[in-house]
Amino acid sequence: MKQITISDSFKKMTIKAIGAIVLFIVSYITLAIVGMLFAIGCGFVGFKLMSYRFTTFIFLLSMGIITMGILVFIFLTKFIFKKNITTRAHLIEISATQEPLLFDFIQKIVDEVNTDFPKKIYLSSEVNASVFYDSSFLSMFFPIKKNLQIGMGLINSVTVSELEAILAHEFGHFSQKSMKVGSYVYNVNRIIYNLLYENASFDAFTDKIAALNTTFGLFVAIAKGIISGIQWLLRKIYEVVNLNYMSLSREMEFNADEIAAHVAGSRPLITSLLRLELAEQSYNEVLVYYSNRIATLRPSNIYPQQLFVLNFLGQKNALPSENQLPLIDLSYVNQHYKTRLVIVNQWESHPSTESRVKALLTLNITTKNVNSNKATSLFANIESTQKTLTNILYTNITEQEERQDEKIESFIDNYTTEFNANKFDTIFNGYYDNKNPIIRLTEINESKTPVSSFSFETLFGNQMVELIGLSLTNLHDIQQLQQIHNGVIAIQTFDFDGIKYSQSDALTLIEKLELEQISFNKQIEENDNKIYLFFLSLAQAKGQEETYFHYYHCFEVFDKAFDIHFEMYGKMRGATLFLHENLNVESIEQHIANLKQLEPQYQEHLRSILADNSFATTLSEASNECFLQYLSDDLVYFSKEYNVTSINLLLSSLEEYYHTFNTGFFRVKKELLDFQVALYKGL
Repeated sequence: MKQITISDSFKKMTIKAIGAIVLFIVSYITLAIVGMLFAIGCGFVGFKLMSYRFTTFIFLLSMGIITMGILVFIFLTKFIFKKNITTRAHLIEISATQEPLLFDFIQKIVDEVNTDFPKKIYLSSEVNASVFYDSSFLSMFFPIKKNLQIGMGLINSVTVSELEAILAHEFGHFSQKSMKVGSYVYNVNRIIYNLLYENASFDAFTDKIAALNTTFGLFVAIAKGIISGIQWLLRKIYEVVNLNYMSLSREMEFNADEIAAHVAGSRPLITSLLRLELAEQSYNEVLVYYSNRIATLRPSNIYPQQLFVLNFLGQKNALPSENQLPLIDLSYVNQHYKTRLVIVNQWESHPSTESRVKALLTLNITTKNVNSNKATSLFANIESTQKTLTNILYTNITEQEERQDEKIESFIDNYTTEFNANKFDTIFNGYYDNKNPIIRLTEINESKTPVSSFSFETLFGNQMVELIGLSLTNLHDIQQLQQIHNGVIAIQTFDFDGIKYSQSDALTLIEKLELEQISFNKQIEENDNKIYLFFLSLAQAKGQEETYFHYYHCFEVFDKAFDIHFEMYGKMRGATLFLHENLNVESIEQHIANLKQLEPQYQEHLRSILADNSFATTLSEASNECFLQYLSDDLVYFSKEYNVTSINLLLSSLEEYYHTFNTGFFRVKKELLDFQVALYKGL
């Protein structure tokens, strides 16, 4: 492989990243010296006090002072003993003996990229590929061999040439000397992160010391105050280091893409990049499908199902097929999100897929030795390997005698039926995918717009569907601009319609977009009125006017109920967020008190659902049982420690609550739209 030229932008980001690291090193060494002198000073004062006069009080006072100094110094040096170990419980290690073809394939890529062969190679179940290693403070000074992880969900979704491009990208991160800076930055970044955020064990240790005696508690509190000051300073430095690291990381991605293109060509990396999101979606849909049936089904191999869903979704989205896989281009990726606002997210470690694809198209390196076979062909016994990974996914699920394996034919029938039941009829052309039918008909001059002049093809044509997309994107851009104007998104400049603007221009653009939104809303409202009248005329012609009004009334009732339930759900989710945080007892008790104050309102909402016949077809047996169990007792969530059973019941009820009212809303919307389909088709 030819030597890749390092871009000026990459060099610039590397220099800035090194500068940020130097800032950290100087700052940290200064803090460490001051911390060490502080600890020595505390020790000197403590022993001096005890030598002056020895009483129980002076002894406790002296030990408190000494402990304070030691704690500050321990905090500043604890990262040295921290080792970041990547869990391997979800992985299976493979060897050259087991998979000779795959190892030869990887060896050829390694040779071409001119890097080291991985220390170990692992397979995971997901749609990903990565290089990882167990890092520690010492790994900054001594080379560590990396491990390669390849996801079966990825292997199942690409060709051999595409997998070659993906792995060449991963190896590319470690192939050139200039890119070793990124690894160094990563390790220093982890040190700062440890000092700022990985303090659970340290906090537990200090709490135990504070609990020994009131005097110790006082000096521990002072030590924590000093540590808070140190963290404030480090947080400022962390922002500088991390921002520069993110910028460098984005440049590293472009560089690794160029390496991969020289190994496998531009096109295989482009096609695999564009397919990854759909591959991830298909994998997750299979997991969700079986999670809803886990009481009776546990697949022995989920990957034939994933491949079916991948191609099924490709067909549903009218995507062409190549090598028995969906072929995706940028127009599909951007079809639902045509924003005119371009913000460079300083905190993202990866550039957008669109920018990566455009860079690869500019390189336009010819694909060589194309291998269009499925990547699964590289494995000696792919089915056995897939079954092993599937089994790992379900390791923690208790076996039940009645649970059965589902064959692919049964899955296809059930998934297809379920998919169609949860989608609106295709005759609407996606018009209602992101909007609802109107609730109340606004004034319209029927004499100027006779129903006979309305065309179904025009009402639901591409022009109107695109208008809805423009409206939604416009609203998103307004929200983004408002965040820029208010300083929530801290940037100095941004691009809009290809023109560069400063933060001070955001308000002017907001006013412009709000005027455009008024125009969009008016056009959509006029079309919705025509749709309402169009189907009303069909209903009247068939003597089904009352049925038409009934469906609209049911939808209107549910639409209002949805807003009420969604607001309640949002409040409860917000009130339970603390359960995922590491808090002291006082904070936990305050959050519990706030939750208990809100809980009676939430319980009334659950009781209203249980008593409402309109939810009868939506409320599953599992949801009904969960609600009744939750409502049957006044649950205690915390008493010196968390009551896991009560908390799980609360969180389960919230999940079932959202599922119930969301599914109910979808059902009445679909019933209305299906009735309209029947009217139009004359069913």
